[in-house]
Amino acid sequence: MGLSGVAWGIYSLRGRGTSDPLLATAGNFVLAVPMSLVVSIIFIGQFNTNLYGFTLAVASGALTSGLGYALWYRVLPQIGATQGAIVQLAVPVIAGFGGLLFAAEPFTARFVIASILILGGVAVAIIAKAKRA
Repeated sequence: MGLSGVAWGIYSLRGRGTSDPLLATAGNFVLAVPMSLVVSIIFIGQFNTNLYGFTLAVASGALTSGLGYALWYRVLPQIGATQGAIVQLAVPVIAGFGGLLFAAEPFTARFVIASILILGGVAVAIIAKAKRA
């Protein structure tokens, strides 16, 4: 998770100044294809898929994520790197709500407490930054 956070930070900083977020995101996806192919070849014996699963993977991976990343690149210049880093911390809560709504994940006290702590931390950071400005 730590490496993922560092990678996302680099990704965000690199995309902050792009003039065409959709093109930049498409280019990033193209750059990821060789690594994806290598990993796929290594694990090909463990694949168990069908057309429905493959279609869902493409829809959620390429289309939905791609548009989300392009939107992130579009919004980031307006909110700045620090604000973007703070807001980005809310993503696990958003993903958790997606799991509740679309994957029938259980609604637990643990989820509620974790969400309150995360969103509370994000709110404190945003308020503190606003007071300094």
